[in-house]
Amino acid sequence: MSLRGQIWVLLLAFLAFGVLMVYSASAPRLLRGGDVWMGLGPYASRQALFAALGIALAAFFERIPYSWYRRAAKPLLLVVLIALSLVWIPGVGVEINSARRWFRIGMFTLQPSEFAKVVWVVYLSAYLCAKRTALEDFRTGILPTCLLLAVLSALLLLEPDFGSCVILAGISFVLWAVGGVPWRHLFLLVPVGLAGLGTLAVTSPYRLERLLAFLDPWTDPLDSGYHLIQSLVAIGSGGLWGVGLGAGQQKLSYLPEPFTDFIVAVVGEELGLLGLAVLSLGVLLFFWKGLEVARRARDPFGAVLAVGLTCLVTFQAWINMGVVLGVLPTKGLAFPFLSYGGSSLTASCTAVGMLLGVARRSP
Repeated sequence: MSLRGQIWVLLLAFLAFGVLMVYSASAPRLLRGGDVWMGLGPYASRQALFAALGIALAAFFERIPYSWYRRAAKPLLLVVLIALSLVWIPGVGVEINSARRWFRIGMFTLQPSEFAKVVWVVYLSAYLCAKRTALEDFRTGILPTCLLLAVLSALLLLEPDFGSCVILAGISFVLWAVGGVPWRHLFLLVPVGLAGLGTLAVTSPYRLERLLAFLDPWTDPLDSGYHLIQSLVAIGSGGLWGVGLGAGQQKLSYLPEPFTDFIVAVVGEELGLLGLAVLSLGVLLFFWKGLEVARRARDPFGAVLAVGLTCLVTFQAWINMGVVLGVLPTKGLAFPFLSYGGSSLTASCTAVGMLLGVARRSP
């Protein structure tokens, strides 16, 4: 099977598994009623619709010559910056759970920050390849991207969306490294970036509360530590083999967000350590195949773009798993392809489609 075929198989497997787990995790809410399609219930039926749209987007972007993204990088970034600003306009943006991250489109919501991450990968990849000869000079090389990243992060923090800022910072560092930025500049940016993220974490009462809950969730087991405790209970209950698909107990109003941010905890409870191991192996396999696409790319832009898109998907998956397992503080990041939500799923499929586009035009 070709490399593109292997990536398609992984994508379809993730999407099918996502619909299955959303159905299982949302099953207790079926009693509340809602639209039902093919007997899936309101959440799984929407997830199936999002998956179908995601497949169409992946197929569409696979056929676009990736050289076009290089020319469109600046206009796309401008559109993203405008969209992130518009969420604050009354009547345009939608506030959900004290956060303003969405637009309302009919019965659905659109989260522009999910697509902003994809566009940033495209823009930074194009910039680094266009400025290869100027990267030795910090002021004319990497500094402009640092300033743009700061602007983008500021808009995300206003929503607030600290998790996306962490993702953007991590991916930017990787792209700077593979894009030819001298290591002396990277060593300068690491302490600055860590200090900035640390300051943001401790100066916000909400984020500080999450950090303290991560360090010791039992200090506040009914509030800030509740998510992590219930997640660990779910995973611990699953043991090696799990309690069986659909038989989990933590999703019965114990585990918050069982089919969104903490869907991996449901996987751990119902499919056990074995299910988590298979899921982790799938993410690792996607990472490997993505890097293989980068290795085979016919030009530097294709290689850098493939690395960025691969890291965008896998970093979010690993951070989500780290949060669920109590290894990382709660970030509010979805697991690509599995967590319920149209914006995350379609943005991830768009990224995979672009990656397939690079593979399609490689030797």
